[in-house]
This record gives sequence, C-alpha cells and structure tokens, in this order.
Amino acid sequence: MLALHHLNDSRSQRILWLLEELGTPYEMKRYQRNAETRLAPPELKEIHPLGKSPVITDGDTTIAESAAIVDYIIRRYGKGAMMPATGSADYEAYNEWLHYSEGSAMLPLMLNLYVSRLKEAGAPLHPRIDSELANHLGYVDAALKGREFFVGPSLTGADIQMSFVGEMAKVFGKLEPYPNLTAWLGRMHARPAFQHSIAKGGPYRFA
Repeated sequence: MLALHHLNDSRSQRILWLLEELGTPYEMKRYQRNAETRLAPPELKEIHPLGKSPVITDGDTTIAESAAIVDYIIRRYGKGAMMPATGSADYEAYNEWLHYSEGSAMLPLMLNLYVSRLKEAGAPLHPRIDSELANHLGYVDAALKGREFFVGPSLTGADIQMSFVGEMAKVFGKLEPYPNLTAWLGRMHARPAFQHSIAKGGPYRFA
C-alpha cells in the first residue's frame, strides 16, 4: 500500500490533501519536528537520504519532491482525474504550475522566513525580498483572475501544488493585496477533502 511519510508543519500536508481528494487508500506514518530546532527527526533519513518530507513509498518505489509525488500519485491512482490530457494546451500550463510552485514562487517566501529570523540583521534584505514577493504573488493573482482553479474547470494537481504558496503568503500577512489568490485559497480550504486532511494530519503552522 502507498505510504505517506508525514511530517508535521510541512509540505506533506498537500500530499495528504491530494490523497483525500482522490480517495486513494494509503497509510500515513507520522514524524514530528524537533520543538526547538524545528528540524525533521533523523528517522526520516531511513526512508530517504535527504531526511525531508514529503516522501512516499509505494512498494519498491520511493519518491521525494512534492511535484514528483503529485505527478506520480495522479498518474498512478487518479484514473484520469486531476490532470489535463497529455499534449493538450492545458497540460502544458498544468505542468508549468507544478514546477513553478517550488522552482520560483517559494524562493522569496523561504527567504522571507529565514531572513525574518535574523531580526534587525536581516533588515537590509527585506526590500529586495518584498519586491520579489510582490512580483510573484502579483503574477499568481493575475493568473487566477476570473478563474476558479489554476487550470481548466476543476481541481488539478496544479492547485494542490500551489496551495503551499498561498499558505505561506497567508502566514506572512502578504495576501491582502491579492484578492484572487485570497479567494482561491478560501475555496480550497472549504473543500471537504482539505478539511479531512487537516483533521488527519493535524493543525499546522509554517513560521
């Protein structure tokens, strides 16, 4: 059976949401961050050398990296749901959002997280970080104008992947200037499968 190695307060929450959306049978193995360092426990390195989450195991297959996991689960268990047809124009947009989430959008958000921990020492870096945040969040907001989902007429893996971007922006108090992104995140939170994933994975925080 497919197993999700779930770390609290991490990107594995969106994989749990995906599994709930698909109704795929799975086992969840829990791992807890160190309360002081916020680092993942060493036990995760027994599953994958990086010791990070999310990571899934499915028989002899072990996969890390959110986009790769989302892609694998949807292709393997989605029965044609939650992704556009391969080769279609929507598929190319879908694939771009899958990779944009971690490839570009998360960089300024993570920089904001780490530089904020430097307090006054990090102050000189914030104008540049804020500029990049505005650039990317503005881009995402514009892409969602007049749309319920990122690609096509229904939920896809692109929405699953991009959810962490919205969550982090919300944590940092950066959502207010972006009404389309704010409304989209609210719609995702209202989905029964999302709520089930929170009930199973536990409340989470990212700061």
